[in-house]
Amino acid sequence: MKILDKYLLKKYLSSFALVLTLLLPIAIAIDVSEKVDRFLRHTDLTLGDIIKDYYVNFVIIFGNTFMPLALFLAVIFFTSKIASNTEVIAIHSAKISFTRFLKPYFIGATIVTVFGLLMNHFFVPRSNKIYEEFRRTYLTKKKLDDTYLTNINLQLGPNDYIFFKNYRVTTKIGYNFSYEKFEGNKLTYKLFADNIRWKPKDSTYTLINYRKRIILSDRDSIEYGTKLDTTFNFTPKDLINVAYLAKEMTSGKLIEFIEQSRARGVSNLNTYIVEFHKRTSLPISSYILTFLAVSLASKKRRGGMGVNLAIGISLMFLYVFFLKIAEVLGAGADTNSFLMVWSPNIIFGALATYLYFKNAKN
Repeated sequence: MKILDKYLLKKYLSSFALVLTLLLPIAIAIDVSEKVDRFLRHTDLTLGDIIKDYYVNFVIIFGNTFMPLALFLAVIFFTSKIASNTEVIAIHSAKISFTRFLKPYFIGATIVTVFGLLMNHFFVPRSNKIYEEFRRTYLTKKKLDDTYLTNINLQLGPNDYIFFKNYRVTTKIGYNFSYEKFEGNKLTYKLFADNIRWKPKDSTYTLINYRKRIILSDRDSIEYGTKLDTTFNFTPKDLINVAYLAKEMTSGKLIEFIEQSRARGVSNLNTYIVEFHKRTSLPISSYILTFLAVSLASKKRRGGMGVNLAIGISLMFLYVFFLKIAEVLGAGADTNSFLMVWSPNIIFGALATYLYFKNAKN
């Protein structure tokens, strides 16, 4: 590696670390000011617990989220600085092309991307789980009981749905249960029960005080009973998975959950698919944002560094806006989650490509 490559790579990584180090204490200070009164309500909560279980994971989660954006600002900052010092002009005068000039940036983006991929797929989900458990236990008014789930909706197939008002995990008993079957938009069958109990010995369910309604073309057939043994295309484990947030699962468990749900006929898994693809698309954006930032900041402007930073911050907010819109739309039942999650990278990648070729010609 040449001296120039080492110089630019060192600037790249040190500026990135500096910006990220400046952003995180600001985020922590804002969070502390908002939550200090809630921390003080719990006498059993020590400072060590707050730091270890909450703020260590806070830094991991939000540091990983801020990473591409901090990188974008850092690259604009130090590239604008070397451009204003006419260092870029000297580099080009030495017959170094714009493409060759990008080599250390590519190496730096690769380091950040690999680190981000490892964090997103393996470490951040574990931190999310600890962070959310702490938040639910100490910071939210309504405590979550992991052994008692409420308002469970589950799609068993293209036309089959179940609903539980309450479900007790330890006893495997659900209350106010209903099963509905549709043909297109028309309800054809409905089954109610006061409670439903899992029988692991023969993998069946027992319905207590059930009401069965079959909707025919000219009439309804209604049946009542005190007990009914039957089977359904789900197990108690599937009900527990519904309560887990996608972001709390490691990527291996998330893929396993998606595949199991697909095999069971669940149609709308886009929330989970969006989360999985986002774990890859966000780190990959480091390449796009790096090349976009270099293309914007490598030329000396009349307004100096301030103009480049203003353009960079505007583009950063625009990227975050597209990212959030894509995430919300991608979770919809009738959308292509993969395309929606990657659309911000595609749009900004096209802009970066345009600016790259424009700079490469000059």
